[in-house]
This record gives sequence, structure tokens and C-alpha cells, in this order.
Amino acid sequence: MEYINTLLIKNGFTVALLVTGLLLLVSYWISKKFTKNKIPGSAIAIFSGLVVAYFGGVFTGGKNGIADISTLSGFSILGGAMFRDFAIVSTAFGANFTEIKKAGLAGILSLALGTITAFVTGAIIALLMGYADAKSITTIGAGSCTFIVGPITGGAIGASSEVITISIAAGVIKSILVTIGTPFIAKMIGLNNPQTAMVYGGLMGTTSGVAAGLAATDPKLVPYGAITATFYTGLGCLLCPSVFYFIVTLFFN
Repeated sequence: MEYINTLLIKNGFTVALLVTGLLLLVSYWISKKFTKNKIPGSAIAIFSGLVVAYFGGVFTGGKNGIADISTLSGFSILGGAMFRDFAIVSTAFGANFTEIKKAGLAGILSLALGTITAFVTGAIIALLMGYADAKSITTIGAGSCTFIVGPITGGAIGASSEVITISIAAGVIKSILVTIGTPFIAKMIGLNNPQTAMVYGGLMGTTSGVAAGLAATDPKLVPYGAITATFYTGLGCLLCPSVFYFIVTLFFN
């Protein structure tokens, strides 16, 4: 056992990747088996990760979640600044403007309206929760955009781990609501063609939620909704830690 423990510690990063892969595998299995993909596997995986991190922190009395456990110390790298910055760059570069042009003016307007509305809603929620500093307000507002934009923004502007966790939770809740609600409102909003799917993806923004919701509505609409939803994430990663953060700092110290 001592040899195995030493081996796991020496290969901490590999262990972190393995554990993450297993967590994703189990999460997507749960999503398919028990929710029929109505709740995205990614949302289940993120929620599970938060729970594990919490109990890891309680068990060790540390501040880095499961990374405080020696055999899982590789998570300090996997969840560190290097991979955070990589996520920022890769997500931003993944947004291809030539693709968003296919949605036309309506798609562009939906992106702007969707991003701003989600951020403002999250900022108001942050204020109601008692947060009055620019970093916390911006991070929670970004989390209301998506559960990817929230932690990226929080890490970039130096928000606390508590606030980043709240931003992720806000994004996960949004993803689940979009996933479950899309099939029920599709007929009411005319969500039955590629154009409306692209507008819907721009308004909602959460790629996993939009993709899963459209898959439950009409699988043929998924690629169209995913185009603008993916661009939404990249746009949020660019605007929230920069333009939106600057605007918030004008009103809150």
C-alpha cells in the first residue's frame, strides 16, 4: 500500500486526469440511465466535482479541496492557473466569426442581448446575496452566462474560491433549466427551424443545455443552436473579465 501511495503521488497529474475521466464517464452514464439525457452529463460531473471538492476540504481541513489529499495532489495542476489560462485562450479562439454570420443579424443581436441579460441578472443576484465588491459581482454575473465563463472570469480577475463556486452553481442551474425547459416551450416560441434554433442558442448561451434541450426537441436543430451557443461562451470569456468588469468597477469598489 505504501508503494502504491508513493506511485500515485509521483504521478499526481496522471491520476488527476484519470479520476476526472472516470467522473465524466460515470456522470454521462447517470445522465443517460436515470435522466434520459435531460440533465447534461457535464452538469452532473461539475456538481459531483463540487461535492467531492467540498468533502475533500472538510476531510483535510485545507483550502484546495481534494488537492489537499496527497494521492490527488495532481488536481492542483489540473485546476491551476495554467489550465485556466489555456481554457480562456482555447475557448475564445474556438469562436469563429464566419460561423456566427450564418445566423444573420438576428443571431448577432441574440448574442448581445443574451450575454448582457444573463450578466445583469447574475449581478443583481450577487447584490441580493450581499456581495458588494466588483470582483464578486462580475464573477457571479459571468456564471449566470455559463458555468464555463464564471470560473474563467473569477480566476482572471482574482475572485475568491467561494464566489467562483457560486458562479459555477449558477451556470449549472441555468444549464439544467434550459435542458428541461426547452422541449416544453419549443412550440410556444416557434423553435422548429434552423434560424430560430440559432437565435435561441444565442439567447441562452449554455452549450450543453441548448444542445441537450434541442436534442430532446428535434435532433436536427442541435448543430444550429450549438453554433451561436458556442460563440456565446467565447464572447462571455472575452467580455466578462474585461469590458463588463470595467463597467462594474465604475459603480462598485
